[in-house]
Amino acid sequence: MSEFALTHAWLIPLLPALAFVVIGLFTRLNKKLSEAIAVSAISLSFLVSLCVLAAVIGGPVTMDNPFIQKALWAKMGTLELSMGVLIDPMTAMMLIVVTTVALLVQVYSIGYMEHDPGAGRFFAFLSLFASSMLGLVISVNFLQMYAFWELVGVCSYLLIGFYYYKISAREAAKKAFITTRIGDFGMLLGILLLQITFGTLDFMELKELVPAYIWISGTGFMTVVGLLLFIGPIGKSGQFPLHVWLPDAMEGPTPVSALIHAATMVVAGVYLVGRAYFIFSALPTVMNVIAWIGGFTAFFAATIAVTQRPFKRILAYSTISQLGYMMLALGVGSLTASMFHLMTHAFFKALMFLCAGAVIEAMNEEADIFKMGGLRHRMPTTFKCMTIGVLAIAGVPPFAGFFSKDMILAAAAEVSTPLYLLAAATAFMTAFYMARLLFVAFFGEVREDCPAHETNSYMKWPLVVLAVLAVLSGAWGHFAGFGEWVYYGTAAEEHIDFMIAGSSVVLTFIAFALAYEIYVAKRFSSYLISQRFGILYKLSYNKYYVDEFYTIVRNTFVDKLGAALYWFDLRVIDGMVNGLAKGVGCLSCVFTVLQNGQAQRYAAVFYCGVIALVAYSIFYAFRILQLLGGAY
Repeated sequence: MSEFALTHAWLIPLLPALAFVVIGLFTRLNKKLSEAIAVSAISLSFLVSLCVLAAVIGGPVTMDNPFIQKALWAKMGTLELSMGVLIDPMTAMMLIVVTTVALLVQVYSIGYMEHDPGAGRFFAFLSLFASSMLGLVISVNFLQMYAFWELVGVCSYLLIGFYYYKISAREAAKKAFITTRIGDFGMLLGILLLQITFGTLDFMELKELVPAYIWISGTGFMTVVGLLLFIGPIGKSGQFPLHVWLPDAMEGPTPVSALIHAATMVVAGVYLVGRAYFIFSALPTVMNVIAWIGGFTAFFAATIAVTQRPFKRILAYSTISQLGYMMLALGVGSLTASMFHLMTHAFFKALMFLCAGAVIEAMNEEADIFKMGGLRHRMPTTFKCMTIGVLAIAGVPPFAGFFSKDMILAAAAEVSTPLYLLAAATAFMTAFYMARLLFVAFFGEVREDCPAHETNSYMKWPLVVLAVLAVLSGAWGHFAGFGEWVYYGTAAEEHIDFMIAGSSVVLTFIAFALAYEIYVAKRFSSYLISQRFGILYKLSYNKYYVDEFYTIVRNTFVDKLGAALYWFDLRVIDGMVNGLAKGVGCLSCVFTVLQNGQAQRYAAVFYCGVIALVAYSIFYAFRILQLLGGAY
């Protein structure tokens, strides 16, 4: 049975891909049938993923001994391109995370998109999105991963811009697509350099070749390759400075936000670094870059989240911050901590986004948390689930985030005190802004004009399932030995550093207490606090003007350079081409007079030529006779 599951793992991405084709071509206008096909396909993928997980847990497949199945994709001369399936514990974990979240999001979407006329198209795109991410996860080489990587980007464009009749949605979709393409170009250069240098892009072959190359030639060239490869994850996983697309991705339907921010697009970059860890871990400079970009991104995004007002935008900056945590863990050498946090974060972040969707829908699309209040009375199930999500992301024991965040903090403390302090400060801010969101939206007095009500069953039950996972997944991973299952090099020991964990929990409760005093007890005025912080508050509220900076760069450099190149093309290049064309035209006018197709004119010209030739010959003959006569 285990062998059967492994050899048929290719069905996992294929099933939702088929659902996309069937819905797109045949059932798009039939909402109920489209929903049934999409949910059935991802459910089957989930069941096959469970079988793969069981095969990995109970079999000989490990991080050092993966199951590999390959087939020839294309052949060009001596170059053979293959695609296939690579299954190891990290792959199995990702398959479960992606299919679980995708399944729950699709069930939730049945209720969320109930009255949307484009629901069939929406479920087609969701199926393609899940298929693309699952194909990326099982990729056996960089080329196959890059193909699915780009397909994930296309799906994000389609789903973020789902409401294409809204200018904001169209612009957000373009922003996401263009920003991530910048990162993808760097990644593509890195992939090409790997192919040129090693003649292969296969992960297992490179795992053998790269260390030997570094041993012989040093780290210089491979550092360049590693940095180029990492530019892709910077864009895809929303790391500074290519993070700007991710908050705007909120323009898509809320289930899209849950899928993008929890289990698909944004974690693709983290997964790539983990899959290619045999390259990055051998390059100290690259590891430092990954660690510091991750640490800075985590802190930077958290400082923005503390002042934002829209429900989903707070969660978006929270996602950027948590992705920074994952990158930080990778940079300090803990693949286990990064993947563990990826798993727990997927569950509690999907939970919170789906809660946000329920709240915003119940509030008639009002997203400002300061226009809410007392929702715990109107939406008790959503409130309980949101509370679990907040406790999980804040790292309160025994919720999921406590175990994974503690592992990252411990890993950072072993390598760099500054990075640990940066991560600890981020943890404090995370607890504060999440408590702020919970207290402002769900506590206080119920507004008289509040239309909120509890969600329908399709939207409620996915929240309950994700809430259970947000409670149990961390403890399960810790006590089941996640570090002995997903690791790089040697298995990680499972233990809690009580000094680090204790101080983290204390910081969390201080942050909760501070948020309570400001937003519930109101012993301190949030307005006066914002005024006292002055420029710092303004910078945070306006997201440090990064978007405005990019706009200035675009207007003063990109647009003007484009205008200059347009002028050069129009005046110089086109001028040369048009001048040559005019010259040919003038010559053609001359020749047209002579070459007009009239035979009689040709004959007249011919006879005139003959007469001229004869006259010239007679003249020349008389000239010769004169010369001869003069000689005698």
